[in-house]
Amino acid sequence: MIGYVTLGTNDLEKAAAFYDALLAEIGAGRFMESDSFIAWATAPASPALSVITPHDGNSATVGNGVMIALAVDSKEKVDAVHRKALELGASDEGAPGPRGDTFYAGYFRDLDGNKLNAFYMS
Repeated sequence: MIGYVTLGTNDLEKAAAFYDALLAEIGAGRFMESDSFIAWATAPASPALSVITPHDGNSATVGNGVMIALAVDSKEKVDAVHRKALELGASDEGAPGPRGDTFYAGYFRDLDGNKLNAFYMS
């Protein structure tokens, strides 16, 4: 089971504004933060997504082949999250739509280049 996922950022302020607005689309808000770290969740005991400036002081880089998937409760919510991400400056990595019989998803990259998707399974 995944408890939380952390993404590196080189601009915590920009990442915070992006994820505050994006994750509000699925009812998540900040529940932990420090001067180098912010975490969002729908409830404190549920899985979380966080951003952090790397502890070692080096630049954050994107993991090749790494993707974070945000589970939502409808196809309309997939569309809304994808649309919001693009409005916030994310780049499109695959428009929302069906991928197989029961999987519906939209893919994007955040402001630091991290790949995410929003998905719904029926």
